[in-house]
Amino acid sequence: MPTKVTIFGSAGQLGQELNREFNARGYTVYCWDRAGVDISDASAVEQAIASADPEIVVNAAAYNQVDVAEKEPVAAFQVNALAVRSLAVACRQTGARLVHFSTDYVFDGRAGRPYRESDPTHPLGAYAVSKLAGELYAQAYLEDPLIIRTSGVFGPGGLRTARGNFIELMMRLASSGHPIRVVEDHAASPTYAPALAARTVELVELKAHGVVHCGGGQPISWYDYARLIFEAAGLKPELQPTDEREYRTPARRPRYSALDNGLLASLGATPMPPLEECIRTYLNLRNQKMVEFR
Repeated sequence: MPTKVTIFGSAGQLGQELNREFNARGYTVYCWDRAGVDISDASAVEQAIASADPEIVVNAAAYNQVDVAEKEPVAAFQVNALAVRSLAVACRQTGARLVHFSTDYVFDGRAGRPYRESDPTHPLGAYAVSKLAGELYAQAYLEDPLIIRTSGVFGPGGLRTARGNFIELMMRLASSGHPIRVVEDHAASPTYAPALAARTVELVELKAHGVVHCGGGQPISWYDYARLIFEAAGLKPELQPTDEREYRTPARRPRYSALDNGLLASLGATPMPPLEECIRTYLNLRNQKMVEFR
């Protein structure tokens, strides 16, 4: 009998790819988006997991509006922390394994190098605090949860989701004809959702547990990331570097939050593909979708 998997947050960029990847590998997949199950509703979570009785529960749902969270920290905490507690409790009751996604924002960015799992955390704002709390709840209630920290996720689902992703933002700005200013003093490791989903299934099958970093594998500034996007798209907008002092945001962000994938490799997972390759693949899919939408 195929292994059963329940995915929460299945309508997001990562959730869509997880659904596709688990199905492609022969799992029986039960998907829940926010309209079907609001994970901040503990009873709804318990009922969904109990009814499917899955061996694996994957939480790809999150409150990820970093700046808005500064105005509504309780809402962020309910989804990113307390909901994870509900998922962990339900998993403990049914014996399911929990796979939960966290973020590079649990670090303060002061290390000046890609972060390892063993590095101390130091969140800088409401969103980051809520995500770290979610990790702690998963570890408090379960013996062997798998917590995957990632960074700057982008995938084909961004063409259909309301908030899109960084590539979609850059493409919209390029079409405006105005100069585009992007910070060059902040760096991360942008992660392609299909590649992240594939490594997630690998980690599940390797029976990995604990915290594992799975970023794009290439530390890069947001300015250089934008430059790669425009080069791959064959566009030449006026792209200008800026910095944190000029581009003020309500939430503090880590300046250097790239993730070290060393543990991922040592566990036997496939290395993440180069960022340039992921951008080209995304843009090719984007062009195909644009033709379909016409």
